[in-house]
Amino acid sequence: MTARRKAVTVAALGLTPVALAGLAAVPAAAHGSMTDPVSRVSACFAEGPESPTSQACKAAVAASGTQAFYDWNEVNIANAAGNHRQLIPDGELCSAGRDKYKGLDLPRADWPSSPLASGNHTFRYKATAPHKGTFELYLTKDGYDPTKPLKWSDLEEKPFAKVTNPKLENGAYVFDSVVPNRSGRHLVYSIWQRSDSPEAFYTCSDVVFGEDNGGGAPAPTASAPSDREIEDGADKSTVDHGGHGGDDHTEGAGAAAPAERPDAAPSPDPAGNAPDAKGAGTPSAAAPETSEDNLAETGGNSSTAPLAIGGAAALAVGAAVLFGLGRRRPAAAGGRHSR
Repeated sequence: MTARRKAVTVAALGLTPVALAGLAAVPAAAHGSMTDPVSRVSACFAEGPESPTSQACKAAVAASGTQAFYDWNEVNIANAAGNHRQLIPDGELCSAGRDKYKGLDLPRADWPSSPLASGNHTFRYKATAPHKGTFELYLTKDGYDPTKPLKWSDLEEKPFAKVTNPKLENGAYVFDSVVPNRSGRHLVYSIWQRSDSPEAFYTCSDVVFGEDNGGGAPAPTASAPSDREIEDGADKSTVDHGGHGGDDHTEGAGAAAPAERPDAAPSPDPAGNAPDAKGAGTPSAAAPETSEDNLAETGGNSSTAPLAIGGAAALAVGAAVLFGLGRRRPAAAGGRHSR
């Protein structure tokens, strides 16, 4: 083979990994958390995972480590499919049953809290990757004791707010609802069930009605992370920020079907992160289409489809070149052979 043909062959072969890289360049998506009222995980992330200021967040970081709070937007179950009560045990509602976030389940009356009043309220849910789906908000019953582990029976049976595909404003889902009458310290529990995937997300937001903190010591006011804080912390997160949905972060992100919860640990994800003991499986992602409507369902954008198309085109060019090289040239007249 001549030096020229070798060079062409190498170039053609080089197209294949380039094309495949283009196809795989779409990142996994991150998701979000409640910011009004501020969720526990959002409040501790805003305080700073390395040096939280409140006693509750210090205890949560000591229990879970800092990574759980850099991954503040990923308190999820990958294949919940609406089976929240069957999959999440009592006492583990705030962590969604994930050992990674166990610090969020600590029963204490000094979690950073948000003031809340009965009546009309505008709720905000920061979405680092939008997905179509339904939000349900539950409020704790009268007599709720924050110093005891949170159980499903502590929540009202039905959500006081339920909204499907709320509007997205400045990177946050925004919707209004009427808050029931309460006094003292309570908790708002949110469930965000995607409609384009079985994946669901969960938050616990500590709230105080009026001036009474339920008999406990005054708790610090919770602050939501700013866009700058989110941006600054993104490089320490194990969850990609933005991009196409149907993410593949398997660390504890899944749960067994309602009929069983095996104790066997699942396989690590492709990035090498070890899964939680309770994790299993990932949501399946539908094949992306080129329409904006479809991309909005999974948190993608208009750059997603051209990227995939470009990668496929590069792969096709590489295959065509290789095919051409594979054809043998006929021997020239006079019995001459190519050198």
